[in-house]
Amino acid sequence: MSEYFLLPLASLPFPHIDPVIVKIGPLAVHWYGVGYIVGILFAWWYAKRLVTNARLWPDGHLPMKPEDLDDFIVWAAIGVVLGGRTGYVLFYDLPRYIAHPLDIFAVWQGGMSFHGGLLGVILAMTLFSLKRRIPTWTLFDVVSAGVPVGLGLVRVANFINSELWGRPSNVPWAIEFPNGGPFTRHPSQLYEALLEGLVLFLVLRFLTHSRLKLKTPRFVGGAFICGYGLSRIFVEFFREPDQQLGYLLGTSWLTMGMILSTPMVLAGIWAMVTAKPAPQPRAA
Repeated sequence: MSEYFLLPLASLPFPHIDPVIVKIGPLAVHWYGVGYIVGILFAWWYAKRLVTNARLWPDGHLPMKPEDLDDFIVWAAIGVVLGGRTGYVLFYDLPRYIAHPLDIFAVWQGGMSFHGGLLGVILAMTLFSLKRRIPTWTLFDVVSAGVPVGLGLVRVANFINSELWGRPSNVPWAIEFPNGGPFTRHPSQLYEALLEGLVLFLVLRFLTHSRLKLKTPRFVGGAFICGYGLSRIFVEFFREPDQQLGYLLGTSWLTMGMILSTPMVLAGIWAMVTAKPAPQPRAA
């Protein structure tokens, strides 16, 4: 049996999972949409767990009420969808949407940008925190800690949809995607699911619960931004660039994903380096 696993493989078979989980009349439920919904709900649930754990906060002083997060989930969902769609239109396929503006609203056809979604959520967090008088960076820290789970799920959905596949490769775990041409390719969606999802979540979990970095506002949020940017830049070396954009420099490197992720790495490093422990609340 052990010898079997050492044999070289030409490729792994594509699993051919139906992108549609269930269809009732004109209504179809896709894995892609479920990934977003479950990701948002998990981040909401996880954030509530964090803000009710007094051990994680300076002198046990909780920074907000769980009910604040109940209200914020609607703001977050709107920020993700509007920001993600707007980012994709502007960054990845603007000429097409200028020619066919009604396609902008056809979100069921795919086309969401993480970077745009992030900007949308940041705007939502800023406005919400000001309205509720919650420290903006603390809200960002709390929300960021659970976001990687949703990122991982959406990347798995990309794999099921046979989209955003990797560059041609002959590695033993390469896959011939149904719409990827006569090539075996890196399953780059799964690379991203592992790095942006599982690994990044565990790193942030270590920072929040072992290093107690929620007591240092903007450190956890900075680690999230930097960690995502580094993960995305690394995977871009294995991922096929969007067909309408191609490589932006040379013939095998510099993609739009790299360009958009580089400022994230720098911003994340700045946030971590300049973060300072929150002042202890004064006794009444």
